[in-house]
Amino acid sequence: MAPLTITQLVGQIKTLLERQQTLRNVWLQGEVSNFTRAPSGHCYFTLKDERAVLSCVMWRGDAQRLARLPQNGQQVLVHGYVSLYESQGKVQFYADLLELAGVGRLYQEFEALKARLAAEGLFDPAHKRPLPAWPQRIGLVTSPRAAALRDILRTLAVRYPAVDVLLAPTLVQGAEAPAQIVAALQRLNAWSTGVEPIDLIIVARGGGSIEELWAFNDEQVVRAIAASALPVISGVGHETDFTLADFAADQRAPTPTGAAAAAVPDRLELAGQVRSLRGRQVQAMAQQLARQRQRLSHSQRLLVRLSPAAQITDRRQQVDDLSLAMQRQMRHRLALRRAELTGLRARLAALDPRAVLQRGYAIVYHQPTSQIVTSTQAVAAGDPLRIVVADGEFAGVVTSQ
Repeated sequence: MAPLTITQLVGQIKTLLERQQTLRNVWLQGEVSNFTRAPSGHCYFTLKDERAVLSCVMWRGDAQRLARLPQNGQQVLVHGYVSLYESQGKVQFYADLLELAGVGRLYQEFEALKARLAAEGLFDPAHKRPLPAWPQRIGLVTSPRAAALRDILRTLAVRYPAVDVLLAPTLVQGAEAPAQIVAALQRLNAWSTGVEPIDLIIVARGGGSIEELWAFNDEQVVRAIAASALPVISGVGHETDFTLADFAADQRAPTPTGAAAAAVPDRLELAGQVRSLRGRQVQAMAQQLARQRQRLSHSQRLLVRLSPAAQITDRRQQVDDLSLAMQRQMRHRLALRRAELTGLRARLAALDPRAVLQRGYAIVYHQPTSQIVTSTQAVAAGDPLRIVVADGEFAGVVTSQ
């Protein structure tokens, strides 16, 4: 029998492996180690248990469908098939599906509980309460040793240092965490009622796996958040993490830092708003002052025009005008009277007997009766007469008739 080449033997082994139908549809569970994602997008890692190790690969198209990549040390469930990597002559597992061990069951529990609580109305947006705009005291439910606590306190100090923080310490993962979280929420509500008011509560925890965040999917925790008399902000995990506590809370924040930012206003923004309001107020006051000055100036002009002194001045001018008008009218009337008088004088002069006497005429008066003699029949011979001429008069007697 002729010897086989290495390539021929490896090829025969690969063919035998690929003909085994039981190796074409395999689910494996093991611990991830040496996980690497190549620049091409393909993922290479090792699955191991207590006694064996198996090389694995997941092509880029399958890896892109993963919600998150596994971390070294995590237990995972992997689906795929077994084949031989000929260039290295080693058995390799080709994965097309990967999920954290137990995650499928947890997700099913998550969705089932979510649907049941939603049907009860615990997540109804109509029940969400608005957050106070200017909180004075915030209750905080988290672990006293967690980085989330430091992040929240730092954010509050930067954004709104005037707020007080009351910590209700609790575990945030593990079997005992749900009961402690519920008790912390109840303590803060009781403190707000019996000791000093609390404006809102932040429930917070840093990021982690679904198992590590599972305490915030506990039904009693969810009900305690929904039943809280104080508004609740949920800041659990990272931005892509969602828990049932997020749906029950009055507001969900993507991170603990985001929860602190949502709870209080930003003092820098407030300072800018104050500056803007001050500027608008100054402008409004300036405009109001200008309007009032304009009204005052108008009123002053009106007062000056209507003042007694102005009235007296106006009346004095009116008196002067009337006086001048009367003088003009009197002069006009006087001129008319003078003209009439002149005409009358001319007429009188024309009718004056003395003017006639100047022309050589005389006026004869009958002496006994002092009547003017206008007819020879008015006198008789021997009657005495008084004859008036231009420069005097003299006596006369009727000598004949």
